[in-house]
This record gives sequence, C-alpha cells and structure tokens, in this order.
Amino acid sequence: MQKNKRIIVVKIGTAVLTDASGRLNAEFLKSFCFQASKLIKSGYKIIVVTSGAIGAGLQSAGISKRPQALSKLQAAAAIGQNKLMKQYDDCMHKNNLQVAQILLTQEDFNNRTRCLNAYNTLMELLCEFNAVPIINENDTVATDEIKFGDNDRLSALVANLINAQQLIILTSVDGLICPDDNKVVHLVTHITASVLNMATKEVGKMSRGGMRSKLQAVKIATDSGVACVIANGRQKDILLRVVAGEAIGTTFLPQQKTHTGKKRWLAFFPIPCGTIFVDEGARQALISGGKSLLATGIKKIEGNFAVSDIVKIKTLQGEEFARGVTNYASRELLKIKGLKTEQFKTALNREIVHEEVVHRDNMAIL
Repeated sequence: MQKNKRIIVVKIGTAVLTDASGRLNAEFLKSFCFQASKLIKSGYKIIVVTSGAIGAGLQSAGISKRPQALSKLQAAAAIGQNKLMKQYDDCMHKNNLQVAQILLTQEDFNNRTRCLNAYNTLMELLCEFNAVPIINENDTVATDEIKFGDNDRLSALVANLINAQQLIILTSVDGLICPDDNKVVHLVTHITASVLNMATKEVGKMSRGGMRSKLQAVKIATDSGVACVIANGRQKDILLRVVAGEAIGTTFLPQQKTHTGKKRWLAFFPIPCGTIFVDEGARQALISGGKSLLATGIKKIEGNFAVSDIVKIKTLQGEEFARGVTNYASRELLKIKGLKTEQFKTALNREIVHEEVVHRDNMAIL
C-alpha cells in the first residue's frame, strides 16, 4: 500500500472546538486526541486542519462578539493561535503524540514550488517524525480566509496535496440536510448544482463558513479522488466511527482522478486572476482536440491579469471548463481577441513570441 493511502485529514470547525460560552472545549479536544491516537496506533496518519485561533483570542480578550474590523480579527488570531496550539499539544502529549504547527495561506498554494515544499514537509512529519501536523490558516496575514472561509477550502487543498485517503469535516450539524424532508442525506455520488442548492449559508457568531462552503471544499477534494465525510463532531467517538465506515453523517464518493503533477496543481490549487470567454469552436478544440487556446476563439475578457497568471477559461454561457497559464496580459488580449496570429504584430505593435494565448502544456481541462 502506498504511504499516502492511509492518511486522513480531519477539519475541525470553530463550532465544534468551542462550547456554548465560546470557550475552547477541553472535553472535545481530550476525546478527539484519544481517538486520533487509537487510529495512529492502528496504522493511520492523521493531519488536523483546525479553526479556532480567532475564537480563542477573542475569548482571552473577553470579547463575546466577533468584530468586523480586519485588524482586530488578525490581532485576536495572533493571541489565540498560541493558546489553541497549547491545548492541542497538551492533549496529544497525554496520548504520547507529538504535534507540529503549520500555518498556511492561499499564496502557498498559488506558488507551485511552495506547494511542493509543503507536501515534502508534511510527508517528513508524518512518516519520519511520526508527528501530527496541526494546520491553520495564517489569520494574522491572510485576509481572504477571514472574509470568506472557515478553513474548509484549506482542508480540501491539504487533502488533495497529500493524496489523502479521506477528508473528514467535523461540524455542528449531522451532515447535509435535504430541505424537502429535513433529513440527512447519507450518500452523495457527485456534487451537482442541485446538491449545492441544499446548502444553507448561515454561519455562527464565531465561525466563518456554512454548509455551502463545506460542499465547495468537498467538491475540490472529491474531484481530486479523495473520499469525504461531513459529520457532527459533537457525537461520541465520531472520528473512530467514521473511519470504521459507520453510516453516520454524509459520505461523498471520490471521482476518478484526471490530472497529475503540474496539471493537478493548475486545476485545483491557485486562485485564478481573471477569465477568458471562448466560443464553442474553441471549447471543442481544447476539450476534444487537445489543442492550445488561440486568440481567434476568444470573445470576452474579465479581470486584470498579467503574463503567466492563472486564468479561468469559460464558455459564453459562463461554464468553466479549463484553467491555464496565459501568455498575454488582459490589456493585450483586449486588443487581439478574435484575431489571427499574423495580425498580432500590428495590433500590439511589437514582435510576437507566442502564437498560443494558453498552451496546452500549461492548461488543465476540468
């Protein structure tokens, strides 16, 4: 068995980590670390993606309501991260486990070299140091996560990066709830628009995400071949029960892997800087013909991007079907869209280096 195949990534949300008063839930951490130790002794490797630094900082400062000001959130995270890690370290140490703190931002995934370095570090920690990596977004500098996420996307990217066997998202609800009968959906084979529409956008007073955020994260993970479960972290022995295969929470089946190496990084990790809209002929050439994207098929540009930025490639109806590295900045594409290559020199008033706007070697079909 490959060494990655028994790696489990567990994402723990703020609502699970804290009690009704907003304080860190010592009993939960004690139970979770005991469960993790049992799995590790049976041959699994565990990576924890944790929320809670901001909540721990606000608790320490005696602030009951999450503030809106970014500087206050980042200050709370700076205070709380140390307290959060101490709790993990104490609980894991009692189970003879060593922890390692890793703070990541989206920039670490946007850069392929840094992404590969993160992979190498995680594998060393898991396989050589026998440590439990505790990963959190670097809230003190990462503005996007504070505004838009709850570490759901981070956990999916980590699971994808490490080729994990499973991603388990522990939250305060029993799973994905079907709005028609208010019952848990126990199995989802593929995340479609109708599945996404089941999600609520409600968030708690200390948390940042909602079910829709979790489903978007699950889609990243399952599309890269990682099985996922969303379950209620407050249930007894939840980690052990999920790994044992008990029908609890919502299970999402992994999809067939379609990318490896650089193209897998292109497809999942960076956040695109803009969008190129193409006609149907160009879409067919890219999907079925394995061709590069030429300017003749480009109809519209959105965003302000530079040469070598990652861009989305969409149909005129707005369906994203590819991502790639652009050879032209957005300001140049506005001048050459729809043109043939021999017309580039006149339109741009310079010599042409690239015939292709996005070369097929630097493109991932989604």
